[in-house]
Amino acid sequence: MIIMAVDLGDARTGIACSDESEQFAFPKEVITEYDPSRRVTRLADAAKAYGAGLIVVGYPKNMDGSAGFKAEACAKAADALKEVSGLPVVLWDERCTTVLAHNALNATNTRGKKRKAVVDAVAATFILESYLAYRKQNNI
Repeated sequence: MIIMAVDLGDARTGIACSDESEQFAFPKEVITEYDPSRRVTRLADAAKAYGAGLIVVGYPKNMDGSAGFKAEACAKAADALKEVSGLPVVLWDERCTTVLAHNALNATNTRGKKRKAVVDAVAATFILESYLAYRKQNNI
């Protein structure tokens, strides 16, 4: 099954997808959308276009494990995405994924506008890799 991961942002939202065997995660695109309801519709459309059977939404917990304002907004968006797409949606801890994405882009010397254009999709890829590892480890 193809699994789509989402790194929600206020302006830019990164998307990554797995392959059918759920072994690899690939950055796909970054959606620029400020309106939350239009963002959900565009994400549902992307899930359909990529043939996703499950959507994983990054859940930005605080470092102490608590859920702050941003995490609550992501949970609300995940509920809306589940309703609009008709697909199962899972919230997944995304702590430090943006830092990992920036580090990966530093390693490839990706800077400026190029970095801004892809960092959210790379973060979504890290979210998806973590989720795929969990599924594999727990035989899900």
